[in-house]
Amino acid sequence: MTTDKLTAPPTMNPADLYLEEVFTDRKVGSIRRLTPVDTNGEVDTGRPVLFMGQAQLLTAMGPVPLTFEIPADSLPQAIDKFPEAAQKAVDHTVDELEQLRREAASSIVIPEPGAGGFGGAGAMPGGGKIQLK
Repeated sequence: MTTDKLTAPPTMNPADLYLEEVFTDRKVGSIRRLTPVDTNGEVDTGRPVLFMGQAQLLTAMGPVPLTFEIPADSLPQAIDKFPEAAQKAVDHTVDELEQLRREAASSIVIPEPGAGGFGGAGAMPGGGKIQLK
C-alpha cells in the first residue's frame, strides 16, 4: 500500500485484533470465524467470536461478492444459519441493484421536440443522443 496520497498512513487498532479462520464447502461459500485476540495473539475472552459469511450472487453483469454477518455462537450454529443470512444478503443486494437501476433510468434526458437532432428543420449535427445526467 502506498501512502503518498494519504494524509496519514493507515494504522492497525491493537485493541481490535482478530484471528481469522476460513471454512468452506468449495461450492456455496465460506464462513470466516473471527476470534478476538490481544497484541500477543492470545484469545481475548472479553470480546465475542464473530462469524462472517461469504458467497457470490451471479448477475448478467458478472458475479457480485456478498459478505454478511452470521449471528451465531459456534461454528455449527453458523453453518445452520448460513442459508438465512445469505438470503438476507441476496435480498438486500437485489434491492440495492434495483434502486441503482431506477436511479439510472430516471436520469435519462430526452431532447424536446424542435430542439433538433432527429433530422428535422433546425437539426443540429450529432444531436438526438440520449444523455445521462
